[in-house]
Amino acid sequence: MAGEELDNRKICEQRVYDALGKESFYFVGYNICIQESMDVFGALIWPGAIALCQFLENNQQEVNLKDKAVLEIGAGTGLLSVVASLLGASVTATDLPDLLPNLTFNLLRNTKGRSRYTPRVAVLSWGQYLDRDFPYPSYSYDYVLAADVVYHHNCLEDLLKTMHHFCRPGSQTTLLWANKVRFQSDVWFAESFRSNFKATLLAELPEQEVWIYKATAKE
Repeated sequence: MAGEELDNRKICEQRVYDALGKESFYFVGYNICIQESMDVFGALIWPGAIALCQFLENNQQEVNLKDKAVLEIGAGTGLLSVVASLLGASVTATDLPDLLPNLTFNLLRNTKGRSRYTPRVAVLSWGQYLDRDFPYPSYSYDYVLAADVVYHHNCLEDLLKTMHHFCRPGSQTTLLWANKVRFQSDVWFAESFRSNFKATLLAELPEQEVWIYKATAKE
C-alpha cells in the first residue's frame, strides 16, 4: 500500500483541527482527517466508533479484515470504514442519503492510494427495502460493523431487523457492535441483541462507558 506512513504508535491521537468540525486521528500507520457536519446528527464522531477502530487495530489476529467483505451500517462520518479499508477490507459504508456526500468525501480522501480496495457507499435505511436493495446471498458480508447506532431514537426494532438480514442462520457473517451506554434504551437493545444472536462481550471500557460485542447468527 502507498501513502504517507508515520511512526508506529498503537494509540489513537485525536485533536480538533479547527472550528469547522475537522478531527485528526492516527490509526494503522496513517494520519486520518475526518470532516464532520455540525448540521447533521449522524455526521459526528462518537466514542463507540473510536473504540472499535482501536480494537480492530490492536486485535488484527483475532479479527483479520484483509480481503474480507465488510459492511458498515450507520457509517456517519466514515471513520470506522476508513480504518477497515486501511486494514485491507473491501468496504461498503451505508447510511441515509443526506449523509452520503460527507461520508464519500471522508472515505476517498483517507483511503486513496492507501487501501487495497476502493470503499463504496450506499443508501441503507434500517428495516426498509432490505430484500430489494441488499438481496441475500448476492449481498453477503464477512463482517458487519456498527458503532454508536443505538441511542434515543425510534428505530431500534428496524436496526435489529437490519442486523438479522445480514447476519442470518447459515451465513458466515460476524457482527461487531460498539456503543456508548447513555440511556436505558441502550441497555434494552443490548439485552435484545444478546437474546437474538450468539453474542460475546469483547471489551468493556468503563472510562468511555463503551461496550464492544461480537456476534454470529443463532442456528
